[in-house]
Amino acid sequence: MTFLEFLKEFFSWRDILDIFGLFLFFYLFIRFLYIAKGLYILRLLIYLGILWLFAEVLSLTTLSWMFEKLWTLILFTLIVIFQPEIRRTLANIGKRTKVIKLKEYEERSIDRIVRACRFMAERQIGALIVIERQQNIEDLIEGCIYLDAYITAELIITIFYPLTPLHDGAVVIRDDRIAFASCVLPLSKNPELPKKYGTRHRAAVGITEMSDAVAIVVSEETGEISVAVEGNIEKILDHELLKDKLMELLGVKHGS
Repeated sequence: MTFLEFLKEFFSWRDILDIFGLFLFFYLFIRFLYIAKGLYILRLLIYLGILWLFAEVLSLTTLSWMFEKLWTLILFTLIVIFQPEIRRTLANIGKRTKVIKLKEYEERSIDRIVRACRFMAERQIGALIVIERQQNIEDLIEGCIYLDAYITAELIITIFYPLTPLHDGAVVIRDDRIAFASCVLPLSKNPELPKKYGTRHRAAVGITEMSDAVAIVVSEETGEISVAVEGNIEKILDHELLKDKLMELLGVKHGS
């Protein structure tokens, strides 16, 4: 008896489809657990939905039973995976329901930040600077050293200079002052980020995915300066462009 004859004798076409669908379900679900957020998860959910409808229409008993039992697990998994986005959405809802004082910055402070970034970029000193706008990010960061210091280019450079105690982490600027140093930020899991991006770039994207902050990255490998906002990051080719970008994002007028 050949293998095909064996299948025909002991399994109907519905049984074979049921088994195939079950394997497909587990493949998609395992991939779902490991894959990063974004459109990929949406596509996987669509595929699982189609597979579930397919099982219902063709009365595939095993597959239908699996879906009935595991939809709750899938929902719970979604909540866990999208926890940062849910928290950000709730925070944004909170911002709309009460008046929030905008963080205020002066042009001279931006000049000092840009001057520090230029100095570090020319010497390939890695740096990560986060500037708050409306949202307070203290609940998103860890391991910070409280400073509350006046913004100067020299202080920023000193913080990030290699082998200094505070260089390995992010500086957080709030209300025209250096609030914290050596901060640990949440890392982005966006699969579309280039593989060349290291921890600093992923941290910059991560904190801007979860808040309205602006993040500046100086690469220690290339000396390139990048700015991240709303989960997007772009390379800044010129220091004047960096100043203009920060002035625009922070709502600072020239001469302020």
